[in-house]
Amino acid sequence: MIVDLRSDTVTKPTPGMLEAMFNAKIGDDVFGEDETVNTLEAKAADMFGMEAGIFCPSGTMTNQIAIKCFTQPLDELIADQTAHVYRYEGGGIAFNSRVSTRLLNGYRGIITAEMIEPEINAENIHYPHSSLVVLENTVNKGGGSCYALEQIKPIAELCESKGLKLHLDGARIFNALAHTGDSAIDYGKYFDGISVCLSKGLGAPVGSVFLADKVTIKYARRIRKVFGGGMRQAGFLAAAGIYALDHHVERLKIDHSHAQILAEELANCGWVANVLPQETNIVLFDTVEPASVILQKLEEKGIKALSTDKHRIRFVLHLDVHPEQVEYTVNVLKSL
Repeated sequence: MIVDLRSDTVTKPTPGMLEAMFNAKIGDDVFGEDETVNTLEAKAADMFGMEAGIFCPSGTMTNQIAIKCFTQPLDELIADQTAHVYRYEGGGIAFNSRVSTRLLNGYRGIITAEMIEPEINAENIHYPHSSLVVLENTVNKGGGSCYALEQIKPIAELCESKGLKLHLDGARIFNALAHTGDSAIDYGKYFDGISVCLSKGLGAPVGSVFLADKVTIKYARRIRKVFGGGMRQAGFLAAAGIYALDHHVERLKIDHSHAQILAEELANCGWVANVLPQETNIVLFDTVEPASVILQKLEEKGIKALSTDKHRIRFVLHLDVHPEQVEYTVNVLKSL
């Protein structure tokens, strides 16, 4: 048996999603004529209480477009030191937008208004101009930790009072919503921009949507073109995103319960030094032996995973991991 726990990006389209893709009405999206893309963008914007959206090939592109839209060269953005936009987007903040980054040390990637406020630079020619705060929900490096809206509200209020924009890297935003019970539409009250990934837990093969007001999205289309992200008959991919939003949101709680099963079993394993708190579909745990040794043992049993540090391994649950595979994984963990 093969159990792929490397990432929730490894999922394949379900039969229903494939049917929706094959039946999509398409056109040239760069000309604004792809009916299915237009539908996806409007649907995602409505879900989050935003004015408009733009469909892009990846979450990295939507995040980088957002940063480009909300900053100017010589600005500075504020984010946690674990942030995906800082660690895993190829240095794009500096390359694409020519801004610096002020990093904070939050708890499992979660930062607060009290942490942010003293890091906002005064108006002084010696300092970069603080113009943007970026939050990630859920936090990948935090083991799927997530913000509730009650934590976001004071950050949004601070940003508004200080004249900073607030962007959400919502790579796994629906996992956060499944955990907190918050409403997606309320997010539009607090964020200037939201990146919604469709190709992780939601199971679409490709794509993210950047949401903002109409003026920002108009500019974002120019930036997407410059980044080479203009797709033509992209409706085939957009149809997968629509299907995912319609059919794969509620089931995310299944992935969370599977993650909980594995986290509880890992806590009983002698070869595990520590298991981080599990909230959503990610389990991070520290190993007594080097992670590479454990990963080799797991791979010999058909279980694929990744390390995030020399003694830390990540499991990610998703729609292609079924109950019998979870049971098999539990038995393998017990046997190591």
